[in-house]
Amino acid sequence: MQYWENSHAAVQNVAVLLFDGFSNHCLANTVEPMRAVNRLTGRQLFEWQFVSLDGAVVSSSSGLSVTPHSAIGAVQGDCLIVMPSYGFRAHGGGGTHRALRAAAQRFDQVIGMDTGSWLLAEAGLLDGYQATIHWEELTAFAERFPEVEVLRERYVMDHNRITCSGAMAAFDLILHLIGRDFGQALAVEVAQLFMMRDSARSHSGGATPAGRLVNRALAVMQEHLEHPLTIAQVAARAGATQKTLEHRMRRELGAVPATVYRRLRLNLVRKLVEETDLSVAEIALRAGYASPAAMTRAFRAAFGTTPRALRQN
Repeated sequence: MQYWENSHAAVQNVAVLLFDGFSNHCLANTVEPMRAVNRLTGRQLFEWQFVSLDGAVVSSSSGLSVTPHSAIGAVQGDCLIVMPSYGFRAHGGGGTHRALRAAAQRFDQVIGMDTGSWLLAEAGLLDGYQATIHWEELTAFAERFPEVEVLRERYVMDHNRITCSGAMAAFDLILHLIGRDFGQALAVEVAQLFMMRDSARSHSGGATPAGRLVNRALAVMQEHLEHPLTIAQVAARAGATQKTLEHRMRRELGAVPATVYRRLRLNLVRKLVEETDLSVAEIALRAGYASPAAMTRAFRAAFGTTPRALRQN
């Protein structure tokens, strides 16, 4: 059972361990959803820093230089993300393995992004775990590390070890973690911000019949924000009965369709308030509300403030 909202989750302290040849795409898909969470909530729910093995500057595969905040040995926290990407085999060796094993003792969970799984496995940190890696390396990974149960998945979560197959999957993984730790409402909002058609679905949820139905229903809702449909109409266009949709959406997102639909419309309201000079009355119409007063009541209930107050601030 998923949680729709979770206002009591603790701040997540994240360290991203970069190596020469890291992927800009993978890094952006990892960090940008976290930045969006902080912006949308007005709170620092994610705090992150970039680190390298020795604190020295690292360069991406496309030549972007990053000056780390510190060396890996100087940090600890909730989550360590290991991101070598290209040329990962050259980054192995005793020094890297010792650093990773020591860091794993200081972080609650360790994530291998892209080809980071290879370095974690070399360090013995995936022995007995299920894991994945970039699919181009999947066969070699399985042959090289028989003690790891290798799966062809976009990402794999096994206790406090998480592995991810590539840059696009990195975005999916971070969205999943946002939903898990802070509630699906926030994950849906982040997905909506980045204009994802399938909002905040994990690889496992999206692959099931329930997940596919929820995806279709979310797409129907997104397409009908200005002129909202009834939930029965949403269900019919998604290919299900209203009762089935309500059951599956509650299971997948922790909320009934009416709650999810209302949040999508209010997310649009907040975006228009912050990014346009449209009047409150016009915004109400664009979000499918019969009157500005009705929209304001719903907005206050969801976000603890009014559209006018938000614009003034």
